[in-house]
Amino acid sequence: MSTTETVDRAAHFNNWPNGQGFDTNHEQRSPVELAVTGTIPSYAAGTLYRTGPGRYKVDTEHGNTFQISHWFDGFSQTHRFQLVPSDVAGSSMRVFYNSRFSTDDRIEYVRKTGGLEKTFSFGGVGYRDPCKELYRKVQSTYEPPEDSPSFSNAGVTLSINMPGMKDSNQETNGTGTVSHIKTLHARTDNFSYKQIHPDTLEPISLANQISLHPDLSGRLSASHARTDPQTGDMYNYNLTFAPVPTYRVFRVSAATGETTILAAFQGIPAYLHSFFLTKDYVMICVWNSHLDPSGFAKGSYMAALKDFDDTIPSTWYIIDRRQSHGQGLVATYECPAFFCFHTINAWQETSPNDPEKIDIVAECVSLKNTDVMKKLSYDFLLSSSTVPGARPAPETKDNGGNGQTRIARFRLPSVPKSAPVPSSADDGGKKVAGAAILELVSCSTLSPELPTLNPAYITLPHRYTYAVVDRGYSTFFDGIMKFDSVTNETLIWSEHAQSPGEAIFVPDPNGSAEDDGILLTVVLDGMSGKSYLLVLGARDLTEVGRACVDGPVAFGFHGCHVSDTGRVGVDF
Repeated sequence: MSTTETVDRAAHFNNWPNGQGFDTNHEQRSPVELAVTGTIPSYAAGTLYRTGPGRYKVDTEHGNTFQISHWFDGFSQTHRFQLVPSDVAGSSMRVFYNSRFSTDDRIEYVRKTGGLEKTFSFGGVGYRDPCKELYRKVQSTYEPPEDSPSFSNAGVTLSINMPGMKDSNQETNGTGTVSHIKTLHARTDNFSYKQIHPDTLEPISLANQISLHPDLSGRLSASHARTDPQTGDMYNYNLTFAPVPTYRVFRVSAATGETTILAAFQGIPAYLHSFFLTKDYVMICVWNSHLDPSGFAKGSYMAALKDFDDTIPSTWYIIDRRQSHGQGLVATYECPAFFCFHTINAWQETSPNDPEKIDIVAECVSLKNTDVMKKLSYDFLLSSSTVPGARPAPETKDNGGNGQTRIARFRLPSVPKSAPVPSSADDGGKKVAGAAILELVSCSTLSPELPTLNPAYITLPHRYTYAVVDRGYSTFFDGIMKFDSVTNETLIWSEHAQSPGEAIFVPDPNGSAEDDGILLTVVLDGMSGKSYLLVLGARDLTEVGRACVDGPVAFGFHGCHVSDTGRVGVDF
């Protein structure tokens, strides 16, 4: 590992440095054992994978430094923590760590050409030397190797043993340290997938949703597919723009690998990072991150994103996913305009007004508009940034920081159990059955994000939500919360200059309560410039153990835990 740079504390907002977590230039290709303190429970044995941007700067052959502008475009890196029971009775878990950039060809392309102008991105091309003539000759002869898995920047979510996808690494299939990890795929907000070796983390191959079904030709899809916790079937949507914008909701069977299109309907094209799943339904909420398809010609999501329009309602599409009910679009609902990155959970309840119908309750992390999309650039996230508006204003401390997110609960009443609603060009497949009712708004002073829960409660009523928080103490996340939706109370874990990532719940197999388990989160110590795997008790957020990395681990987006007992983390 590379030597950690000394931190100039005075240059960082609130003496809370975080730069090392955004630009990590090293990788640990061979597993190394980490120093462990405390006692990590034995039921945590397994593998924790993490993925997300690893670095955003590249020194080029031309003497300049290229910089990515938007966090979502950082060069992807995958991390692997192996939690291994000790050979000594009564001793704590042993932890091994390795990591690898999955974008070597992309980085090399930038090093040779000086930029990424010929490639598609989320936020647009990054900063570079204004003397563009220097690069044009090189770029004209050195085309981006877009068919290379090491050029693809897919790295938002990870899927274990994703159904329907062929294994391009048959010769090593099943040789992972945990034998039931057959394949590992990385996803982003389009229809492509990148296979990664589950042990070495080397990128292996690329595929897309057309290989699942020929009608899934649209370029956009959700990073967060959803998995049925009982069957293992995977659900997602595919969005095409021509001849009219059409959403296709599909299921991939875990048992057969067969893909079924459950519904196809017309709707406003939008950036939808996630969606909802209940026991019987898939719900696509087209919130107000609307897209102008012509903007994609400029090469980025942000160029296609329309200005937020609060006069247009958000629309909920309810799709019956039961194989015995014919499937299809059964209802649509509307609610006032909002935006969301991450859904939390959804479940069904008997309708109090009609026992023959059901209500759907859906929870998500909502925002009032899409302003946050621009604030996720490195200019706003780095603790050393002096860009106006980057540093939280004093009045935002303990009042939501720069995030301004909240937990929202919606109720969709009296979902009909009738035949599917016909989808036509005349009505766009939209027959409004009623209003989606906003029942609960919580945690607005904490700005929660990256929500998780006990996976045993997916598609069931749950009480506790875990998330990182932004209270204005830093320019990034400054703690982890546990929210109790029954009492409306929160617990917070936070230590100065410690920047945590997504908290992944690992249930105690001998527990009976919803919060019996632990949380796994990777935290950057901004003072030392080194990271550690933190293990918190899910009930009271007290530390039970940690495993220290001798260097920084890049802030990632999402991850998953695979238990040695055979329980594989579901997509949600």
